[in-house]
This record gives sequence, structure tokens and C-alpha cells, in this order.
Amino acid sequence: MSNPRVTPLLHLDAERMKSSFDRVPFGYSHDLHRLDLLSFDNLLKLAERYVPSTPDWFVAGSAPTPGTKFYSVDHGYLAPHEAMARLDQGAHRVLLKRLENHDSAFRDLLDQLFDQVIELSGGLRGAKVVRRESAVFISSGAAITPFHFDPEINFFAQIEGEKHYHVYAPVAVSEPELERFFVRGMVDIAQIDLAGRDRSHEHVFPLVAGLGLHQPQNAPHWVETGATRSISYSIVWETDRSRAAGRTRACNHYLRGLGVNPQPPGHAADGVKAASMRAVTPARMAAGKLLRSLRAR
Repeated sequence: MSNPRVTPLLHLDAERMKSSFDRVPFGYSHDLHRLDLLSFDNLLKLAERYVPSTPDWFVAGSAPTPGTKFYSVDHGYLAPHEAMARLDQGAHRVLLKRLENHDSAFRDLLDQLFDQVIELSGGLRGAKVVRRESAVFISSGAAITPFHFDPEINFFAQIEGEKHYHVYAPVAVSEPELERFFVRGMVDIAQIDLAGRDRSHEHVFPLVAGLGLHQPQNAPHWVETGATRSISYSIVWETDRSRAAGRTRACNHYLRGLGVNPQPPGHAADGVKAASMRAVTPARMAAGKLLRSLRAR
């Protein structure tokens, strides 16, 4: 439960949370941009401590178009603090993940924001959080992040500069597209095609400092910064229920390959499907790892 003596940093409408949470993207305002914790200078110092923690950061250039394949964009071979120091010398995108593991002040902030969001959304309703993280995005002006979706619920806040955030409701992604991602059994960027996507499901948020948006799980999106440096902050999480839905979709992928037209998550057979993938997915991942090792010899 949130502490009533703590001033809420996210200004969320209770009715909008009730009607749209984890279903439809919506905007809100916040006061996170007023925190010294999220200033560029403080983030630069934090980034210098990230270098040994390779899985916790990602650096890339700007994508030439929103429809560019996500991992095809040049890395630049820069550490995060190096890319941050050169934001005005090129088009760089820096992602610092799991901030709370590198600075306890970010742990406190994550706890405060998560408690507020969960209270307004009506609680976890018996679900258990299996992953909860925060991240910060520091980008050059006029930089594009290509179209993709993430397997997590997201509250995204603009801290500095401008961003034009194009996000689609999750219904814009077909079940076969989702299934192909979740069969991999991992948390990662999900690449899908932008071309031909139903624009009626697109929401465009012109973000400046003090504005943010809620991005439901599996909501595809692409982003472009304004003319100057951009800083954004987000909190994300998954629950045991959302993970189980992912395993159900993974099972559906195999069923579809057998010529079956499976029902999406939300039906009586979900438990059996999800349970079956508890054994299949780790075995498939282990086999893939072994195959890659043998090919490397």
C-alpha cells in the first residue's frame, strides 16, 4: 500500500486507470522531471558505473526508418557514458536498465511509483510480480527507435527534451505474431513489421518534460526524439499470470504448426498449455544453446 504522506509523482486519473489499464495506451502528467536523481549529470555518473554490467545497458545509433529491423542498427562500439558524452556529435541511443540494482535511490523511486500504480489499478488481484524494473533512455536529437513490442506493462515518463511516441493498442498484434515471440521463452525485444499495421489502433503522444504515457503489455511502438537531447524514464513489470499467458501462446505456436487453430489465452485449456511449456521451453533453449556451441567449434 502507498504511503499517504508521500506526494504522488504520477498524476493518474482513477477512472482512466480503471477503464484502460493494460488494454489501451493513455497519457498522464508527472513530476519526475523535477528530481535531481534523473538529471543528465547524475545519469552520466551512473552510466560510468555500468560498464562492467554488460547485460544492463544497450547503445545503438538512430534507425534510418521506423520500420528498420531493431538489431540491425549500428552499435557504435561505445560504452554508455561515452555515447552520452557524444550525443551532440551523432545520433546515439543509450538504455540503462535495472537502475535499482546500481543505486538504492532508484530502488526507492521504483517502489514508490509501483505502489501508486498498483493501488490505482485495483491491486494485483492475486497475481504475483515476477519481474519489476526501471530504466532510463538518453538519446540524441532526431533519433529513431524502430518498431517493436515488449512483453511487459510500462509507465513511461519524459524527463527532458521532446519525443513523438507512436504506440498501438495490443490488439494491433495478431496471435500468430505474439506466439512466434513467446515460443522463445525469454524477455527481449519483439520485432514485428510496421508495414500494413492497422493505423486505427495507433496513438501518437507528443511528449515533453512532465508528460508520460501508459503502454500496455505487447503494445507495439516506435519513437522519434525532437531536435535536442532527450531523457526518458520508465517502470515495467511482469506477473506470473502474464508469464503463463506467454507460455500458453508458445504452446499455441506448436499447435498451429500441427494445423490446429488454437484459442488465445483466456480459455479453460490455458493451464494445461502453460504447464506443458514449462518443460518444453527450457529444453528447447538448452538445445539451441548446445547447437550454437557446436557450430562455433
